[in-house]
Amino acid sequence: EPRSPWCCLAWTLVIGTMNSLVFLLNLLLMFVIFTVVLLPTIVVVYFGFQCHSQVLHSSARYCKSVLDDNSSSALIILGFVIMSPLLVVAMAIYCSLARRLQLLGCFQPYSLALYKGGRWCRRGEGAPCCARGCNTQLKAWV
Repeated sequence: EPRSPWCCLAWTLVIGTMNSLVFLLNLLLMFVIFTVVLLPTIVVVYFGFQCHSQVLHSSARYCKSVLDDNSSSALIILGFVIMSPLLVVAMAIYCSLARRLQLLGCFQPYSLALYKGGRWCRRGEGAPCCARGCNTQLKAWV
């Protein structure tokens, strides 16, 4: 049975807010994972650029005693070379964690706002944010 226009608008706002919160949770989780996994690359490239004479040329003691221009260039190149495998590792960690927590199943369709009696999850998807009584089988592809 269709909802009234005001009720439909209210449910649209509720579903939109919930979908936005789930999106922000996914974004925060992705940011944390990528930051932690890419931290070695960030540190190596930072020190390479900081101690190179044609970029920042810091007057720090380690730049004068340990790193010259050749070693700074080597650090910059090493940082960019190890970035590719670390990006793959970070994406694999995020995807496995999102699948395990079933975060992508928490997005709700806007059709719930149009009709009364709809469930909080689509048929065949079980997610922690869905209402009880839904099918809890996990499918890799929907």
